[in-house]
Amino acid sequence: MIHPTAIVDAAARIAADVEIGAYSVVGADVEIGSGTVIGPHTVVMGPSKIGRDNRIFQFSSVGDAPQDKKYQGEATWLELGDRNVIREYVTLNRGTDEGNGKTT
Repeated sequence: MIHPTAIVDAAARIAADVEIGAYSVVGADVEIGSGTVIGPHTVVMGPSKIGRDNRIFQFSSVGDAPQDKKYQGEATWLELGDRNVIREYVTLNRGTDEGNGKTT
């Protein structure tokens, strides 16, 4: 179920049983696996791949640009496996060039 106030880009690839809470935002280059629950007021940007059966609690930020001052817009991504619990207010940014471009 996707809450009616959530903003989900049409290009996002979301399994049929994913739950997305109120006022959440899901960007274009995002893939979310089956059984995952995205809490309210959560932002998921890409390129990011979120596995199956994850629980991301409210007010989290997942997959946005790295906070590294050396980041200059390089192609980077985030990959979250299966069955993780991401609690409130957690930030998981994409990788940086120095870290092979990927956060896992």
